[in-house]
Amino acid sequence: MRAQLRAFNVFLVLISTVIAISVVAAVPQARADVVSERRHGRTLDLKVQSAAMKKTMGVRLLVPPGWSENATRRWPVLWLLHGGGDDYRSWTSHTDVEQLAAKYQVIVVMPEGGRCGNYSDWRSGGANWETFHMGELRELLKSRYRAGDAAAIAGNSMGGFGAMSYAARHQGFFKAAASFSGTLDSLLKGHVPSGPLFMETTTALACLGSDPYDVWGDSQDQRDVWEAHNPTSQAARLNGVSLFVSSGNGKFGPLDKLGTPDLVLEPQTLAESRSFVKALNKANVPAKLDFYGKGTHSWPYWQRELHRAFPMLMKRIGA
Repeated sequence: MRAQLRAFNVFLVLISTVIAISVVAAVPQARADVVSERRHGRTLDLKVQSAAMKKTMGVRLLVPPGWSENATRRWPVLWLLHGGGDDYRSWTSHTDVEQLAAKYQVIVVMPEGGRCGNYSDWRSGGANWETFHMGELRELLKSRYRAGDAAAIAGNSMGGFGAMSYAARHQGFFKAAASFSGTLDSLLKGHVPSGPLFMETTTALACLGSDPYDVWGDSQDQRDVWEAHNPTSQAARLNGVSLFVSSGNGKFGPLDKLGTPDLVLEPQTLAESRSFVKALNKANVPAKLDFYGKGTHSWPYWQRELHRAFPMLMKRIGA
């Protein structure tokens, strides 16, 4: 596998042009404290000292009209995860999610997920993203920011993976999940590149100098770890969750600017998303699909898909 990764030079060159852009164990208990908070209208930017990550992490919240830390009521929550190479500010920088969410009584939480965090506690111990999100931050939102029990999750690209992986791994917590151009089958076979090679390559490129085997190990030697995080392998655990899955095909589309390159990212997410849907069908788990054809791996499409998925997400959590 390591030799295969080193040999995949053409794929490295192509994808680097856009990167600048068993049953689950319980999440270990850890604590996070807010060290600073800045509010701009309905936007709260938090700096959170994370025991799991051993450093201060950024978190952006969008709070609904009428929200207060001292309110007697609680609000449903939408977790909105960013993709590789981006950060916790990306959804508000590239979309109108702030205006969209203002129509609903919902807290939107956009946590830092790292340039290549893969929404996982790394096997090497170098990063504990899942514990930070699903342990520390989840409790912090409940104890300090009036978060209720009803929750949905969505994300783009790596964040789409995170949305489906977290929903499967934390059964019963999320009522709805949406993936926009998500990497949903990290063990995909019969496609070039394969799921493992794609994950390892994008991880290495998003975090230059990192070892992608630090995340889940080798896809053959540590296959149980890969399967435990892979949405396609865990599809049956999504029974009862309202699902939305979308992807384009990578061809120049109606929302693309002239000169937008036709690279490998969106064709890969389409192949992985289709494999995920096949696993859902086998497990008799329904999902709303939007495989919309022409369109690249880019923000204009993710904003459109967020708008298409949002009513379902909000309805499911009573926002």
